[in-house]
Amino acid sequence: MPVSSSSPMPAADPITSPQNPRIKNLLKLQQKPAERRAQDLTIIEGYRELTIAHQAGVQITALFVCPELADDARQRELGTMLGTKLDWFSVSRPVFEKVAYREGSDGILALAQPPRRRLADLQLPTNPLLLILEAVEKPGNLGAVLRTADAARVNAVIVCDPRTDLYNPNVIRASIGCVFTNQVVAAPTEEVLAWLRQHGIRSYATTPAATALYTNMDFRGPSAIVMGTEATGLSDQWLAAADEQIKIPMAGYIDSLNVSTCTAIMTFEAVRQRG
Repeated sequence: MPVSSSSPMPAADPITSPQNPRIKNLLKLQQKPAERRAQDLTIIEGYRELTIAHQAGVQITALFVCPELADDARQRELGTMLGTKLDWFSVSRPVFEKVAYREGSDGILALAQPPRRRLADLQLPTNPLLLILEAVEKPGNLGAVLRTADAARVNAVIVCDPRTDLYNPNVIRASIGCVFTNQVVAAPTEEVLAWLRQHGIRSYATTPAATALYTNMDFRGPSAIVMGTEATGLSDQWLAAADEQIKIPMAGYIDSLNVSTCTAIMTFEAVRQRG
């Protein structure tokens, strides 16, 4: 039952049936991107992720708490942070474990309205540093890149033709909530290329076939580092359209690294150059 008094914690008995309509809806939202789009909702699991989302201004619409996993002190912290103007439901441990999508859950799960941005909505400084990912399909990779973007204070992350939705619960988990601390946009490649030209942002396409090393590039001006998928790399369209093709020198048998590792290496080189 939702909270109905001034207390931040529900007094009613917890939800104990997995057939409860709210629990069934949580499972649909977890499993079906189309359902998340239709309801304009996503799921945030974990106190740390929820705190980051709240601080970033994300609208939290409902909270599900398992008292056996989230103690009274943590619940009071949630009440102080979120207030009482949202639906707050107590959930039994067996039911919560059915909807939780990670091991070692801390018993906190929320429904939230994810930010929706277009390229035109991006607020950029005069000398931006951007990350562009093409056709990313693994939520874990996207989440790891978003953590790098947060750590390096990149101005925006643009995902071209994504194969996973930006606010997949696993993206939120893998990014530890950093999907909310970044300006993140999904857009078609053609639109992004035109937008880069319009704003005078130089693009650096990463590929093992490049001859130029990333350390020899000048990232001090408006720059976008462009990364492809691990399986196929960047498309011919990006390789042809980019201002530069760059690579990380590889001294061993393999010719490439994990996309999130490559992104971190190149991003922090750009940050170093910018002082």
